[in-house]
Amino acid sequence: MRDVVALGIGQTVFGKHPDKSAHDLGQEAVGAALKDCGIDPRDIQVAYAARAINATTDCQKIMMAHGVTDIEMFNVQNACAGGSTAVRGVWKDVASGLYDVGIAIGVEAITSTAVASAPLSASQDLESALGLSMPALFANIARRQLDTQDVTIRDFARVSAKNHRHAVGNPYAQYQKELTEDEILESRMICDPITLLQCCPNTDGAAAVVLCSLDYARKHTTKPIFVTGSSLVSGSYAFDQEDITVFDFGRSAVDDAYEMAGIDPGDINVVEIHDAFANEELIRYEDLKLCNPGDGAALLRSGDTELGGRVPVNPSGGLLSLGHPLSASGVRVVADIVRQLRGDAGKTQVADAKVGVAHMLGGVVTGLQGGACGIHVLVR
Repeated sequence: MRDVVALGIGQTVFGKHPDKSAHDLGQEAVGAALKDCGIDPRDIQVAYAARAINATTDCQKIMMAHGVTDIEMFNVQNACAGGSTAVRGVWKDVASGLYDVGIAIGVEAITSTAVASAPLSASQDLESALGLSMPALFANIARRQLDTQDVTIRDFARVSAKNHRHAVGNPYAQYQKELTEDEILESRMICDPITLLQCCPNTDGAAAVVLCSLDYARKHTTKPIFVTGSSLVSGSYAFDQEDITVFDFGRSAVDDAYEMAGIDPGDINVVEIHDAFANEELIRYEDLKLCNPGDGAALLRSGDTELGGRVPVNPSGGLLSLGHPLSASGVRVVADIVRQLRGDAGKTQVADAKVGVAHMLGGVVTGLQGGACGIHVLVR
């Protein structure tokens, strides 16, 4: 497999954009990524676009606006891991030698679609019809954490407060406002013990990443950022899951990506992860082997996951404050890690970041532990 370089990144501001279509947002992100790396759009040989809501021929419509036609294009949907799936697709095509340059796009326009007012559950899905919406699922997980681990409700609030504090320095974030732990705990109850400010908001936005071979990258940069590990794993049978706080398929994805990249958890300087609900971030610390099982809250309390700590997690503000435009998030986390490794993250910069991990997980399937988990390891 060939070396793969993340050459260009682009992103819209995440937020409520009812006046913009998914294609408007996607075209903006792609334009920013192409401008970032300064390449001719006609050099793009393959494109993947991820969208979860009202997905159509989005890739073709977005790339057409930049004069890119007559190439291989894919439209993928993999719940919240859709963006990671798009990045993984381009990575495989470049690493295998099939193509030299490709682009991954993630986009969502939630507030301008009917989904904004749609029911939380799908009637054809048994578990969902019985009430297992995403807030209910993570509320059950939170209860299990409280019962079996050294975790308190205030730890969940501490996660949200940390990420909102980080987001103050991120111009792309939907919410750039500090919140106290008390404000978070006293916000409206959504599904006990999860309150409103422990949940990620509905968001519109798009992100794009240009990936290429090392030979191509050398024509455009002297400081390449390498994608040294890439993994995408889907969930196993739910009856195999001994504890609802342990996601085996996520840990398998992590193991695969770390092995491919040749790194250990101690090598990691910065992480962007799926934190759709505040309590979830503590579980992801454990999935990523940043701490021992059950020690997520202890790691949080140590300050190691804060900006300035040993391994800052979600310096962007995470889904909790940056917002979560579903399929865009899996591409956005890769773009944020690239920004960190370049040293271009501004007020959210992690000092001397050399190794970063982009994580995204999504989807619930009746009878399975979950939908898919995508992991990308990037190194400068």
